[in-house]
Amino acid sequence: MKARVWRKLHAEEARRFDEAYQLVASTPGLALDDAFALLQSGLSVEELRARRARTARRADLRDARRGVSAEAIESWLARRIQDKTALAVVLADRTVLDTITAVQPLALLLERGGRVEKLQVVLLADAQNWEQIQPSLPRDARLAQRPAPVAREPDRRPVSDPRPLLEHASETVRLELRNGLVVERKLLAVGPYDVLVGAHGDELLVPLHALMAWAPGAGAAG
Repeated sequence: MKARVWRKLHAEEARRFDEAYQLVASTPGLALDDAFALLQSGLSVEELRARRARTARRADLRDARRGVSAEAIESWLARRIQDKTALAVVLADRTVLDTITAVQPLALLLERGGRVEKLQVVLLADAQNWEQIQPSLPRDARLAQRPAPVAREPDRRPVSDPRPLLEHASETVRLELRNGLVVERKLLAVGPYDVLVGAHGDELLVPLHALMAWAPGAGAAG
């Protein structure tokens, strides 16, 4: 079939091809399939590229989490459930003393407090240890008064990729938490969603979603 005949029979489709090719010609680096996506979605070039970049970041984060073992974190939690250890469950605006009875994908089940969403948790520690540690920790007064919220989308959080922390295993790291607490301790273990810091028998479990920032601490190598 000759092109002019096809264009006559498929005028609407031909118009879309013309618009797509014009868009490619006027936008450096734009692929033809992206041009069709732009025309269909009504997005701008910048919006489409931002969406594609965010999709790539999400895929990269999923791969990052899958590549990090959860064994150390799960073992720490399992021992405390088995031993019915009294824990300090530090939330953004308060601390509750309770025991964990079960760990769900998105929540902790507490013996007295019931279900607590994991995103609310800033830190977990053995209650007796926390009573001794907490008074000596520095704290950002601004965040203490108004803790930073946690984005539901992991790729929008300040810290969500565990891989950079792996390089600092057994070193001191400085963790700045969303309720203003600053914890500077030895990094004992890194999991897909949490880190374990401190000393053996005196550990603090900090979820990555609770971090505003982190850096190698004063005792780090190099």
